[in-house]
Amino acid sequence: MKATAAVLREIDQPLSIEEVELDELQDDEVLVEIKGAGICHTDMTAIDGTVPLPLPTVLGHEGSGVVAAVGAAVTSVAPGDHVVLSFGHCGECRICSAGRPAYCELFAPLNYFGTRLDGSVTLHGHDHGEDVHGNWFQQSSFASRAIAKATNTVKVPDDVPIELLGPLGCGIQTGAGTVLNVLRAREGEGIAIFGLGGVGLAAVMAAKAVGCAPIVAVDTNPERLALATELGATDVFDPARHRDLVWDVMQIAAPGLDHAFDTVGTGPVVRQCLEVLRSPGHAATVGFQGLENEITIDQGHLMLGRTLSGVIEGDSDPQQLIPELIAMHRAGRFPFDRLIETFPFERINDALAASTAGRVVKPVVVFA
Repeated sequence: MKATAAVLREIDQPLSIEEVELDELQDDEVLVEIKGAGICHTDMTAIDGTVPLPLPTVLGHEGSGVVAAVGAAVTSVAPGDHVVLSFGHCGECRICSAGRPAYCELFAPLNYFGTRLDGSVTLHGHDHGEDVHGNWFQQSSFASRAIAKATNTVKVPDDVPIELLGPLGCGIQTGAGTVLNVLRAREGEGIAIFGLGGVGLAAVMAAKAVGCAPIVAVDTNPERLALATELGATDVFDPARHRDLVWDVMQIAAPGLDHAFDTVGTGPVVRQCLEVLRSPGHAATVGFQGLENEITIDQGHLMLGRTLSGVIEGDSDPQQLIPELIAMHRAGRFPFDRLIETFPFERINDALAASTAGRVVKPVVVFA
């Protein structure tokens, strides 16, 4: 079976649109006709070499589409179902069994190694049969067809625009899930969100949905600050315009905020997340600046009863959170589609450039 895919052949180079061949489905796998695929910062870290990958490879981990075929052991979805693809997890280890699949004991080999656990690849070069490393987040959805596992395939209603739902599988799930599952923000509690990409703006929407107040949004991009205000932020700050950002935030939230969320990952921002908290307070960080990214904090900020948590995928179970976010969207409480701009799949490199430059919050490539 053939598919059209965007192949990464060299680090930091444009993706190449090529025809590839898909492997036969294994018993627990699902073949999906991709209708849309979001572009996420994690894809960028693979393209620029921050996350080491075997080449050639096909990226894409925010896919959505329609099930075309299922393996012999799959009962959770059937051909014709509309689905969103999320991150890979085994579904069987102690952590998955406890309902926290984002911390699956096999997360790295299932999402980052470019092969199935048995070492086989899901994709092959059409012209000369070379191995093309797919299985990126158990999907590699920068392609017209993708092979996923039943465990990371989430059935969704068929009356929602399927091509727009892919970002719910990672970036938007990460932002909203961190607010809902990790910080467990509640009505009347204050929160600060640092960095207003797709993840940060999803956090703003989730905070608004649960009734947080104040909702402080921090970014250097004035357009993002304006959008955050439209989506529910009560106060916005450009750190370049504030000599002492923490002090200025505290003026509206004394003695501090209940929660803070970092999507940037630099040491100064993580420190600010802790410093704007009241005691006790909880800060979460999802920003990624590389596997070796040393940050320093004052122990006093923790000794005051503050918590700092690192978070993967919003600590979410996609089978539960993705339908919940769709229900919130239907109710007008989570307008994630306002973050999205679509590009034809053949313009995927333009979409990547728009994301890198910050011109588009959440680019989604779509197939006709």
